[in-house]
Amino acid sequence: MTLGDEVYIQREPFGVVLIIGAWNYPFSLIIHPLVGAIAAGNAVVIKPSEISEHTAKLFQELIPQYLDKELYPVINGGVPETTEVLKQRFDHILYTGNSTVGRIIMEAAAKHLTPVTLELGGKSPCYIDKNCDLDVACRRITWGKYMNCGQTCIAPDYILCDPSIQDEIVKRVEKALKDFYGDDVKKSPDYERIVNQRHFKRIMGLLEGQKAVLGGDVDEAECYIAPTILTNVSPSAKVMQEEIFGPILPIIPVKDLEEAIRFINEREKPLALYVFAKDKKIIKRMIAETSSGGVTANDVLMHYSVPGLPFGGVGNSGMGAYHGRHSFETFSHRRSCLVRSLAMESVNKLRYPPASQKKVDWMKTFVLAKLNRRKLGIF
Repeated sequence: MTLGDEVYIQREPFGVVLIIGAWNYPFSLIIHPLVGAIAAGNAVVIKPSEISEHTAKLFQELIPQYLDKELYPVINGGVPETTEVLKQRFDHILYTGNSTVGRIIMEAAAKHLTPVTLELGGKSPCYIDKNCDLDVACRRITWGKYMNCGQTCIAPDYILCDPSIQDEIVKRVEKALKDFYGDDVKKSPDYERIVNQRHFKRIMGLLEGQKAVLGGDVDEAECYIAPTILTNVSPSAKVMQEEIFGPILPIIPVKDLEEAIRFINEREKPLALYVFAKDKKIIKRMIAETSSGGVTANDVLMHYSVPGLPFGGVGNSGMGAYHGRHSFETFSHRRSCLVRSLAMESVNKLRYPPASQKKVDWMKTFVLAKLNRRKLGIF
């Protein structure tokens, strides 16, 4: 009935978008979604994280120099300012941060039926098969875990492995740390610090009752926590109850792949999942039998860097996705459009009352002419 019509999708801007950034990568986590929102034709209210105060000030200085300050205002401030902003009605909200604040954002958005994109986090697991190249695996894991002092939402949060390779993993991570940061990590210009005292104390609280087999050195005045590894960690330990977001790497012994998959599935869905294995069957099974925002096999973090891949969480780790073309799609309404002629009204008589067997037979003829009868099993 619509074969002669013009049918297409018109992509339209939502209207006014609110982007609330995070402090750990304060520039990119504003700029990436901002580019997509502008490309889709939206006005954007920009709210940088107050914790990264210097970057927030930079946005407030730079944005008006290049963009219309009325269409793209920057609002700085803490919880009171954010609370006030959330009382306003927006057409879409994108928030990057933790799940606790994510619930507050979603509750505020619900009052206006505003759609949201929530980029949250979670405990991203890293399974290491005992038959993989441990040197390569541990070097890549060390890089991804301790980058930005562990303050990365998709950093490997904990390792699952066979007990027989636990000590080997510790040795290889230690070697990689020396290669990256030298004999004294604290003096390395490439090793960062925890963002502030509050987060320092939060991370220290996660170490209660744990014994570090590597690292463990701290300096509260400098917000310094050395790259640390914990072994034989109990699943019920405090460090396993929330996203670490710091340079602590627990190792949980599991007897095989099946136990690792069960361990992952018994918990909230993570933002990222990592698996190291030579056998592609192991990788495919891990992907098929678990759920996460994204997956990287035999490396960490790298799926984030591919513009063609949507980046986002699932379940407790978030909803919606962006990056590249997906940013444009996230901030666009896909409007279904059908344009038809006022001619050929005789064809439309088939859909008008009164119904008759003759009209039904004609409709069948039209449908079967369009579809492949054999493929659909229609005889």
